[in-house]
Amino acid sequence: MVMPSPILETKLYVPRQRRGLVTRPRLSERLNRGGESKLTLVSAPAGFGKTTLVADWLATTPEKATTWLSLDPNDNLTASFWRYVIAALRTAVPDVGATALSLLESPKEPIAAVVATLLNELSALPNDLVLVLDDYHVVDAHEIHEGMAFLLDHLPPQIH
Repeated sequence: MVMPSPILETKLYVPRQRRGLVTRPRLSERLNRGGESKLTLVSAPAGFGKTTLVADWLATTPEKATTWLSLDPNDNLTASFWRYVIAALRTAVPDVGATALSLLESPKEPIAAVVATLLNELSALPNDLVLVLDDYHVVDAHEIHEGMAFLLDHLPPQIH
């Protein structure tokens, strides 16, 4: 049995607010409205402040339970990607994803079953939760995209 790589916990931290940050109230308001939908996509060229904007928005809306995952090109292994997503979710809801994690340990278990199990656990959450996947554009694994599409198609209404 292959042991999973350890989780790099710094990937789960919301970036610190920067001093001298120029606030962008119009964009923050659009992010607030985006909380009414399943998915909010923040898209702009590199260096335009997407990460800073979302981190600032989260800091100014502390009433929202939030999770963060900073992705990089090494996150294209399906089991590892979902382990990180569950680890991010657990920063806000410590017990969520336990069954899905155990299914990830089985090499024969299809990812659809893992994601379905995770969705069932998320649907039991009583409060809203925001999951931020920073730099998702670096993920190019087809199986991960299929799993994310399944997740979004079946996302409980309290998860954004």
